[in-house]
This record gives sequence, structure tokens and C-alpha cells, in this order.
Amino acid sequence: MCPSGFSSSSTAEEVTLGIHGDGLTAIVTGTTHGIGIETARVLALRGVHVIMAVRNVVAAEAVKEAILKEIQTAKVDVMELDLSSMASVRKFASEFTSSGLPLNILINNAGITATPFSLSKDNIELQFATNHLGHFLLTHLLLDTMKKTANVSKREGRIVNVSSDGHQYTYPEGIRFDKINDESSFQLWHAYGQSKLANILHANELARRLKENRVDITANSLHPGAIITNIYKPEISGAVPTDLINMLGNYAMKSIQQGAATTCYVALHPQVKGISGEYFSDNNVAKASSLAKDTDLAKKLWDFSKKIID
Repeated sequence: MCPSGFSSSSTAEEVTLGIHGDGLTAIVTGTTHGIGIETARVLALRGVHVIMAVRNVVAAEAVKEAILKEIQTAKVDVMELDLSSMASVRKFASEFTSSGLPLNILINNAGITATPFSLSKDNIELQFATNHLGHFLLTHLLLDTMKKTANVSKREGRIVNVSSDGHQYTYPEGIRFDKINDESSFQLWHAYGQSKLANILHANELARRLKENRVDITANSLHPGAIITNIYKPEISGAVPTDLINMLGNYAMKSIQQGAATTCYVALHPQVKGISGEYFSDNNVAKASSLAKDTDLAKKLWDFSKKIID
């Protein structure tokens, strides 16, 4: 049996059974498909007030209606957020802060996979902009609210970055600081891997800073598992490289209910209390790549990202 008592086949409902999330507020990005929907549903099922932060508000309202139909007591709200646009992230954070709501849990779940080369509204390669930079800025802008909430509620805050074992498939140097926007050497799956590596490095450096300042907030990252709907979307340009499939193929393909489990486990389970700067997979602490554990690379990415958002 795995240390946590859960495994790759555990579902999000199973790993949160008996946990009461009443009085907690969570923001979950990207809740209009797949594991994002299931994460929002299960958190709501456990009594958490869920803010669905989404690009497509109409689709999210339909998800909200479905959740409320199943769970009459659910507290779910929808707010617009386009992570590829820093202006949209700032607007979202400003509106959320103005609402006066507390914030106990931030789940940076949204992501795009292997999109052809294009630049965001802020002229940054789209996968890096959406998967990493948008979440970096969002976390930065919401951190004060999370600190206040942790202080007032005397409950540990949790920041959860949904990464992927695809982080191992990045460019050889890990993060190409001087070539983020270089179209001539762009490779869509390596760019995806780079953005997922950035998710882990962001969580690790954030965890280090929070610990250093003795803030009662943890930051962790995770691999949700190879979920067939996410990996094999027909609209993804170009076939998934065989070596990446082999890398992910060490894991049995998961259902969406199993795919959302590790996120819900890290966000809610008492076993994870006090654990920070770790990488989880299959509802247990796991090993990330050597690049993902590189503290200098994490600091360099932090400074690089901070410069862009400032």
C-alpha cells in the first residue's frame, strides 16, 4: 500500500471522503472541461465555496448548473479569467479582492497543451504565457488575501499547481530564458514540457519563500496522471511523440474522476498539512526531474517572471 493509503486508481471523491470543507473558499482555474470540472464538483461536494475562474463564462455557467442540480447545497460562483492576458488576470484579481471573500485554496489547474507557435496578447509564447506566467501573476496578486485569510481563520492556506510528468519533456536546458519567443527553434511538445517544468519550479520557490517568512501557506505541484481526454485531443497539432507517450505510459490511463484525485488530495487532505515544496503523483509524494529540483533554476525563473509582470 502507498504511504497515503491511496493509489493511482483512487478517485477524487474517495480521497476526500469524510473531509469537511465548510468555511473554506477555493479558486480553481480552468473548470470548463476534464479534471477541472471534477475538481470543482468534488470540492463543492465537500462544502468548499468554489470560484470557477474561466475563459468561457457561458460553458462555466452550464457546469455550475450541473453541480447545483446534483448538490443543492453547493456554493459555486463563476468569474472570467483569461490566463494568457495579464490585463485579464489583473482584472480578475482586483474583482476578487474587492468582493471581500476569503481565500484558503488556490488551484492553478488551467492549461493548454502543445499549441502551435503563437504569441499572447502580451507578446509571450502562448503556452509559457498561459500555463506559467498567468498563474505566476495570479498567485502573486492573490497572496495577500491568502495571508490575511490564513491569519484570521488560523487555517493553513494551500496553493496547488497542476503540472505534469510531461515536465521531463522540456528543452535540454529546462527553461530557455533567452529563447522563450524564438519561433525558429520552437518545438510544441518541448514548449509544453517547459511550461509544466515552470509550474513545479514556481511552486518550489514560492514554498521556500513562504517558509522563510513563516507564512502558514503551503505550495505544491502535481502530476494528475495521463488522462486520455487531455493527451489525445484530436485538435492537438501533430501526433504526440512516441517517447512522450512511453514516458506517460508508465501510468495506466486514468478516468477524469481518478485524474482529479491528486489535486483534491493535495488541496484538502489533513495528511498534506505542513507539507510544502513537494511534487505529488497518484495521491502520494513523488519524484520530479533533476531540473525540477534545481533551486537555482527556480530562483532564476522567479526573477525572470517577476520582471515580466512588474
